[in-house]
Amino acid sequence: MNITLRLLAFSGQALSTQVLLGILADYQRPYDKIVDLVKQGYLVQLRKGLYIISSNIDSQQPEPFLIANHLYGPSYISLDSALFYWGLIPERVFEQTSVTTKLSKRFTSQHISYSYTHLPSYYYALGIQSVLLAEKQSAMLASPEKALCDKIVTTAGINLRSHSQTQAFLMEDLRIEKENLQQLNHSEMITWLPNSPKKNSLRMLIETITSL
Repeated sequence: MNITLRLLAFSGQALSTQVLLGILADYQRPYDKIVDLVKQGYLVQLRKGLYIISSNIDSQQPEPFLIANHLYGPSYISLDSALFYWGLIPERVFEQTSVTTKLSKRFTSQHISYSYTHLPSYYYALGIQSVLLAEKQSAMLASPEKALCDKIVTTAGINLRSHSQTQAFLMEDLRIEKENLQQLNHSEMITWLPNSPKKNSLRMLIETITSL
């Protein structure tokens, strides 16, 4: 089969070395073939062991959220990127923000910045969902509620102690509309408290949202 057709069977995906070795299984030296495909412009290397099909042959490029999930993991989209995606904050975010159980880290790939902020594993897995971004492209994102909790947990110096302080942070600093806050599922957020960092701040967040 033509190599272009083989690659296009994985259109819009991030490809690990192991996936490429499967595609190139009938080549005697598949690792060398991967290097050649990069040199010839068929593949773009995002980092060691991770590739995408070049836009020269694939018009459906992977969404940045999908790339973020694969670039450094385990991770999921959260913080400002998720808050903007869900329509909670008004400003478009130009850095793809994620959280991870690994060390915090930053990457730049294909002129896009990706940041990863550490969260403890006992809290990390709460409130994550798979979101379809485009045909055959899904990424793991924080729910609106989890993205907001993550923002509070990971922002240095934020300790919410009163309703007025919390409202100011939400509506003035983050510029979240009252109507959007009222739509958040505070009942689900309550279930996260036993496993959450900054329990007192998150409890105040839930109380404030409930009182709106």
